[in-house]
Amino acid sequence: MNGALQQIQLIDGEGNYNLTGIESFARRVKLAECGLSYAVIAIMGPQSSGKSTLLNHLFGTKFVEMDALRGRSQTTKGVWLARAPNVEPTTLVMDLEGTDGRERGEDDTTFEKQSSLFALAVADVLLINMWCHDIGREHAANKPLLKIVFQMMMRLFTPRKTKLLFIIRDKTKTPLETLEPILREDIHKIWDSLPKPNKEKEVLFEDFFQIEVVALSNFEEKEEQFRDQVAELRGRFQNSIAPGGIAGDRRGVVPGTALALSMQEMWKVIKDNKDLDLPAHKIMVATVRCEEIAAEKIAELKSNQHWLELERKTQLGPVAGFGKQAGDLLKAVLTGYDTEAAFFDESVRAEKRKGLFTSAVGVIHESFTTLLGHRRAEALDKFKAELAASGVPSTSSDGPPSKDADVPGFAEARRRCTENALKAFDKAAADALVSGAGWDYLRTRQKLQRDIDAHATAVRTERLAAIQTKAKDTLQGKLAEPASSLLDAASSETWPGLRELLARETAHAKQELAAAVAGFEVEAEESGALEGALEDAGREAVEKRAKEESTQALIRMKERFNTLFGRDSESMPRTWAGKEDIRAITREARIGALRLLSVLAAVRLDDIDGPDTVAEALETLLEGQEGSMALHPHSEGGSAAGAKEAPSRNALAGATWENIPSSATLLTPSACRSLWRQLKAETEYTISSAIAAQEAHKRNNSWLPPPWAIVAMIVLGFNEFMALVRNPLLLCVVVAAYYVGRALWVQLDASAEFENGLVPGLLSISAKFVPTLLRLLKRLYEDGQHTVQHATGIQMHDFAASNSSTTWEQNGYGDDVSSRATGVASRPVRHRGSAAQSSGMADVRKVQTDSS
Repeated sequence: MNGALQQIQLIDGEGNYNLTGIESFARRVKLAECGLSYAVIAIMGPQSSGKSTLLNHLFGTKFVEMDALRGRSQTTKGVWLARAPNVEPTTLVMDLEGTDGRERGEDDTTFEKQSSLFALAVADVLLINMWCHDIGREHAANKPLLKIVFQMMMRLFTPRKTKLLFIIRDKTKTPLETLEPILREDIHKIWDSLPKPNKEKEVLFEDFFQIEVVALSNFEEKEEQFRDQVAELRGRFQNSIAPGGIAGDRRGVVPGTALALSMQEMWKVIKDNKDLDLPAHKIMVATVRCEEIAAEKIAELKSNQHWLELERKTQLGPVAGFGKQAGDLLKAVLTGYDTEAAFFDESVRAEKRKGLFTSAVGVIHESFTTLLGHRRAEALDKFKAELAASGVPSTSSDGPPSKDADVPGFAEARRRCTENALKAFDKAAADALVSGAGWDYLRTRQKLQRDIDAHATAVRTERLAAIQTKAKDTLQGKLAEPASSLLDAASSETWPGLRELLARETAHAKQELAAAVAGFEVEAEESGALEGALEDAGREAVEKRAKEESTQALIRMKERFNTLFGRDSESMPRTWAGKEDIRAITREARIGALRLLSVLAAVRLDDIDGPDTVAEALETLLEGQEGSMALHPHSEGGSAAGAKEAPSRNALAGATWENIPSSATLLTPSACRSLWRQLKAETEYTISSAIAAQEAHKRNNSWLPPPWAIVAMIVLGFNEFMALVRNPLLLCVVVAAYYVGRALWVQLDASAEFENGLVPGLLSISAKFVPTLLRLLKRLYEDGQHTVQHATGIQMHDFAASNSSTTWEQNGYGDDVSSRATGVASRPVRHRGSAAQSSGMADVRKVQTDSS
């Protein structure tokens, strides 16, 4: 690899730290892989003392060396860093700018002090390069600089023991054994002369430093000997960090991944002339670096393909084995962190590991929460499905709710389904837990419990409502027809009957309802509410039917009136034959209509103490005590009823009934009065028609003329009567004419025709007279011919007469007469016509006999 890529300028001549360069350098030399297995070697000494040359020969680096032909000048500026090739473990070599250079002058020694203190704080081994002939001198031997550096070292808290390797260049004939004690003595004098805090007055130099002295020959004059000595010294830097090695004290060493950050912070503190607390610095570096490692691991977790796939599946639905898979990912994150942060301060590492664990768990926890949501929904669906399939009895369309002894009640099924759902959720949630994460699913389980309770309550409410609705419909169906029948009957027993019907059917419906909700474990209060609603439904059904009937009160009153007026006690139509008492019948029909009105006027499902105020108020619409007694057929004696003071007619002028709440009023008193007036007005024609029909019937059935006419006929017709008596033939002709006329009267059904009036009767008879007369004469002729041909004697004469009668009936006369007799049989006036017809037939037979 090119040497230029293996070294960088760590700090330039102006004191600027090259963070970007050191980070790039660390990646190139793979410093992060070294952990703590690396060493830092630094060198300091006077300018142009051969420091770079020594490092290049000792470690094989490529630092720029001074060109002696161009004269002595500053070659290295700032601080340079390079990696020593072929030295294990990884060894970083730091070349410092020389001290006591003319370029910076005598007064500008700040950078010298800063860079020297920096090298002393960072390096495991500090090489101090000095000329052999400068030993014993003050400035040439860097004594002032060492004094300052040692004084700065006193400001370190528990500093590590740094190796100070003095390199004596251009060794002379003076033995090293003679030079080394002098050098050590000078160093101890410098240390002893330093002002120390009270707590460190007894601290020895050896507690902070280890001193070694090495002498090297002159490079230019004894190059071979110099190279041999350098090669021997190089061997000491192999495995330098091993116990007993030249860099054996490893206290405070930071991992390779944090070296760049550590050196940056050290240089910043030194440059700002602040106290350099190495333990605190170590903690700081460990904190920063551990945070960086933790952040990297979190980023790796978020971009991990296995995690991304697991997260995607979790968003779509439940994932089996989520806890184990997530736990493996979490374990991998922590293992990676432990590997990279293994060499940092233990307390910092542990603290940041906790933070990493919390952050990683936080990344996974969102998916865990989502998964719990899926499991909760899954368990809730399981509960819903099991509850729906549990066989809990429900209402049927053909009858009350049924209950199978082998099917559990709703409450029992709910408990069993809830237990199954929660067990399934607990198992699935336990599978999703990550070991050591400290998670629990209690809140989600509680939410599931609330969801289950809410759904169960909703289903319970729905099913109870369905049962209640069915019970209401059943009760209302059982009440509808009987209530209509009782209201249609409209008697004094209507409302007592309705109350009894309502109580009986409601009690039965309550029993069925109690049996249907037995498995729901209904509380007493709720059961009371259900029964109360059922009672209200029954009352509403009866009240609704009553309201429907009340809206057609006038029509119903007219029907009741017409029924009672037009039909007798056996429900046969009245014929108004003249014997009926129309006034009494009218009163009876009006009483029935008024009784119907009193029933429809108000709802009386509650027992009322005292008399029926509605009926009493409506009594005033009838005149006389008979009407009052008619509305109270069960009153205790007529004298007691008569003793009461009749209700005032003003009672019908108000808007409410006495002792009847307004909510129970169907027809107000004023509305009842108006309906009564309309009824009377609309039934007047019916009554008038009945009276007219009765009078017409009487007129039609009165055949005798007035007495005066009879006397006049006897007086004025005496001569004619005597003429007939004296002339038998004329009498026979008159008799024959009478019987023929009688037969025509019957054949023409003249009585029925004249019931429609005189003119219409005459017109109808005139249209049928000639055909009927011709048909009658023809039949008489045919019968006469038949009789003459077959009669041989008196017996044959009788047989011919009988046969003529039979032929008469077969040819239509009998049928016609019979049909007409049947058509008028319902009217009294036609009974007389039938009798006349029979008489007429007898006369006809007599005429036939005579002619035979």
